[in-house]
Parts: sequence; structure tokens; C-alpha cells
Amino acid sequence: MEYPGNLFVVAAPSGAGKSSLVKSLLELDSHLIVSISHTTRQPRGQEQDGREYHFVDEATFKTMVDTGDFLEWAEVHGHLYGTSRGAIEERVADGHDVVLEIDWQGALQIKTLFPNAVLIFILPPSYSELAQRLNRRGEDPPDVIAQRLTNARHEVAQARHFDFVIINALFETAVFDLKTVVHSQRLKYAAQLRSKPAVFKALDLS
Repeated sequence: MEYPGNLFVVAAPSGAGKSSLVKSLLELDSHLIVSISHTTRQPRGQEQDGREYHFVDEATFKTMVDTGDFLEWAEVHGHLYGTSRGAIEERVADGHDVVLEIDWQGALQIKTLFPNAVLIFILPPSYSELAQRLNRRGEDPPDVIAQRLTNARHEVAQARHFDFVIINALFETAVFDLKTVVHSQRLKYAAQLRSKPAVFKALDLS
């Protein structure tokens, strides 16, 4: 499938800083659009429906699965998450660059449907630092944090399947690295050919 827009998929274990990094990236790059996923979990903290996620009940989510509304969906930490098929296809076809924040399972599903998608995995500097971040976040009870740390070992092992890996030890450096990946992808020959076909045709390069 050829499309003029770029699709960036960012995954990470819980607590690695994925959402904060993507938020900072969006503030720095006005050409990026974030895709808002659907989920069956409850909002956390100051999260709002339609901003961080589309919050739906399980029955609604499963109906959307049955009707093919999702490009990918997966169960993560006991909750369901899915990416809207129509929203992604329309935006990249219109030439927009889209960033997805999803789990590694969804990222690999997306890659099979959008071969040109760029997969980016965010790693914590260590498991002990990850545990500290989850505890500082103050959103989950100890048993949930313990489960997230157990899951993190399996999630981190999936980084080898991604195109780029960013270690979020120092936040400012990780933001710079993420922005560099996005900018570099836009300058690749194939990406330029997809986004600016008229230029390539005029230069007899198409």
C-alpha cells in the first residue's frame, strides 16, 4: 500500500515515558497528527474522552471489532485497546504524518498492513528505574505495579522487532532522538517519492 503520509508507531512498556515523549514531540512538530485509540479501561487522572483515548465499554469495543473498525486491537494489562482503521487510512492517504501510541502487539500488526510504517520502541534505562517511575506516577496499587514490571520484561524483549530504539534515560535527549527519527524518515528517498511525486517526475526520477 502506497500513501503520501508517514506513519510512526511508538511502543514501550508501561512507565517508560512513551506518552510524555509523544506529547513533547507533537508540541515541537506541527506536521504530526496523533491518532487517538479506543480503550475499555477507565480514564486516569486528568485524562479526557476524545483527547487521550476514546473510552468505551467492552460491549461497544467488541462490536467495533466485529464490524472491522480497527486496524489492530489487543488486550493489554486486562483492558482492550484498538486503533481506528478509517482515521489512519484517511489521514495518511491525505498526506498527513500520523503518530500512534500503542503496545508492541499492535505495532507489529500495523507493520503488516502498512509496510512503510516506522516502528519506534522506547526503553527505560533499567528495570529499577522503571519501577521507580511507576511508583512515582502514583496511579496504580502495588499489585498492579508488580504485574506491569513482570509484563515489562516480555515487552522489552520485543524491541528487536522495531526499526528504531530510543533509551529514555534523560528525557530531553530522548525527545531529541524521537524528533530525529521522524525528520530522518521524511528525508528517505521512498518517503520523498511518495510525498512529492511531482518533483520526482519533473526530474525524471519517478
